[in-house]
Amino acid sequence: MADFDLNACAALVERGDPVRFRAAMAAPVPARAVLFPLYAFNIEVARAPWVTGEPMIAQMRLQWWRDALAEIAAGGVVRRHEVVTPLALAIRAEDVPALDRLVAARERDISGERFADEAALWSYLETTAGGLIEVAARRLGGGTALAPSAGRALGLVNWLMAVPALRAAGRQPLPEGADIAALAREGLAAFDVVGRGLPGLTASARGAFLPLAGFRGVLRRAAGDVAAVEEDRLEPGPFGARLRLALTAGTGRLW
Repeated sequence: MADFDLNACAALVERGDPVRFRAAMAAPVPARAVLFPLYAFNIEVARAPWVTGEPMIAQMRLQWWRDALAEIAAGGVVRRHEVVTPLALAIRAEDVPALDRLVAARERDISGERFADEAALWSYLETTAGGLIEVAARRLGGGTALAPSAGRALGLVNWLMAVPALRAAGRQPLPEGADIAALAREGLAAFDVVGRGLPGLTASARGAFLPLAGFRGVLRRAAGDVAAVEEDRLEPGPFGARLRLALTAGTGRLW
């Protein structure tokens, strides 16, 4: 992998997903060759439904990524691209189905239609956030069994923090009658599952789960103060989040 490819991915992640950027930088250095291409891919896919008001164009953008993944799975020539090229070196064919499901799940973001129920929301979070963690964990040495719980926990954190912006964009981010406090408690239970499993992983494998560090308090706040979701008061302070990330990276405990 050319250094400029990895550097381009790292720069994209630093601009577009500072939390995952800091998590990747806290992981062992060799893990970054996996994490930065994966996180850059996730940014590109996540923003595809939002960069245009034309649903057909958004669909074409997502299909472009599904086609790129198909090329990686086939093991032949892969299109030259600053994210696809390093991604092809970072993952294997067995990882493609999870990433393809991630792209397919993002199709719902084009229309922004309301989730039918809470089960649909959890499925979306497990497929998107969880799918990304699954692939990272597999490539870094283990912990894939924790990926669904990690996806529920981290996905819900990010989703609840995005609720005000999504509503401002005219979207309906939560199912009709959703019990936010109950969702937050389920998310906390998922955090606990990951927290119990994390110390048993190698330092490399733990790198896949570092984006969760420092965010347990977000769900505690949502569980005890539902208004904080709509009032955009969930975001943790940057100092505390970074301290907890450093503690998790150093101790293997999910703070």
